[in-house]
Amino acid sequence: MERQSDIKVRYQQIFETLDPSTRKTKIICTLGPSCWDVDMLVKMLDAGMNVARLNFSHGDHKTHGQSLDNLREALKQRPDKICGVMLDTKGPEIRTGFLRDNKPIEIQSGQSLKIVTDYAVEGDSSKIACSYKSLPKSVHVGSPIFIADGSLTCEVTEVHDDYVVVLCKNAVRLGEKKNMNLPGAIVDLPTLTEKDEDDLLEFGIKQNVDFIAASFVRKAQDVENIRDVLGPQGSFIKIISKIENHEGLQNYDEILAASDGIMVARGDLGMEIPPEKVFIAQKWMIQKANLAAKPVVTATQMLESMIKAPRPTRAEASDVANAVLDGTDCVMLSGETANGDYPINAVTIMAKTCVEAEKTVNYRRNFNDLKAFTSQPIDTAEAVASAMCSAVLDQKEIDLIIVLTDTGKLARLVSKYRPEVNILACSITSNAVRQMCTMRGVTGMKIPTFQGTDNVINFLIQEAKNLKMTKSGAKVAVIYGTQEETPDESNIMKILDIE
Repeated sequence: MERQSDIKVRYQQIFETLDPSTRKTKIICTLGPSCWDVDMLVKMLDAGMNVARLNFSHGDHKTHGQSLDNLREALKQRPDKICGVMLDTKGPEIRTGFLRDNKPIEIQSGQSLKIVTDYAVEGDSSKIACSYKSLPKSVHVGSPIFIADGSLTCEVTEVHDDYVVVLCKNAVRLGEKKNMNLPGAIVDLPTLTEKDEDDLLEFGIKQNVDFIAASFVRKAQDVENIRDVLGPQGSFIKIISKIENHEGLQNYDEILAASDGIMVARGDLGMEIPPEKVFIAQKWMIQKANLAAKPVVTATQMLESMIKAPRPTRAEASDVANAVLDGTDCVMLSGETANGDYPINAVTIMAKTCVEAEKTVNYRRNFNDLKAFTSQPIDTAEAVASAMCSAVLDQKEIDLIIVLTDTGKLARLVSKYRPEVNILACSITSNAVRQMCTMRGVTGMKIPTFQGTDNVINFLIQEAKNLKMTKSGAKVAVIYGTQEETPDESNIMKILDIE
């Protein structure tokens, strides 16, 4: 097997045709009207969808339930595919209010605008309502306010008990109920709203979703509150914290420690920090998540133009590739698949771009950096995982790592060190297998038992050969624990010749 471990980009790679099935980076696709029927979902699975995202900022339980039923029907038609399910919460939000006669208003550059906290007020070109009662307490003179995804930029000039006055810095035609961002402000809103709690309890747990993407997480306690709401019944669900504002960045280390994964949510984050700083935040968060062995998702506007176009811009393709080179485990599509005109094209080009980017990775340098910057001491399981990945670098005949894991923990630890070869991670738990759909380089497989380890390994090697993940004459590395009941407590590593 040809390895890229020790080389940089080569001229020939510009013209090589790569196999998309070798992709290690996972793809999360948002379900919506463009792709939620069974036939389209089958095509999405074939194109490379690894996780289906249900965006609870839109739709109701009935609509999302039908999407999930369709996905499970599509998976019956593709029994070789595994797809996780992610519930993305609506979270707290600040919106402008209704307008007089429900008609858009014209805002002029340089004019003053009153923003009142009485949401019953119908707005006009001189005043608008805001859903956030504590607005006057959260901003001060000079604070910026962005409205409608930044299409209107304002600066606070006066603060009063129940309203603020802002200077509008550009002209815009403004509609009703537009989102508002308060960069740098400490917002006095709960991370989980009543709607979010209902979505988790009445949909997430009952529908057996695999992940909660928690919007606007600002501190570790927010994650603990979500775990409390999920309770014992929902303890199997992994929590992916979305970092979307200043407070989330400031408390990132504690949020990372409390979470099962991270989403770099660049949409709202790009309103909170200068756009030229977003890439720095992205790299910083990905690096820390990599070192913590927590899956990390890069999201928002990755192939945005493909909502209306069959091909991405060159900048968008480079954005996807750079996220892969930064170390992301997953890349995400939002409107591109939910309501775009070319959902299959979007998944296909994203998969191809990921493979091309992975082919340029210097795996030896990656491994050395991860090992050098990992805090010491590490536990036995991680030490064995690290040693395994080092062996893969040194023994070119190894073309597969097999991991026996109950919860997926051991698969995460192997994935952390980014081996160039595939990782076949096997568990007896369906949820754990689906949750591996966010781990870079990991293919999950459900097995009936861990009992009789040698027989299980022989069976998995044969399955891997059937899946063309390895072949006769190669070597396979295997990692597991001495106690068959607790395989994640790994202390055994074997390298086997394949007959």
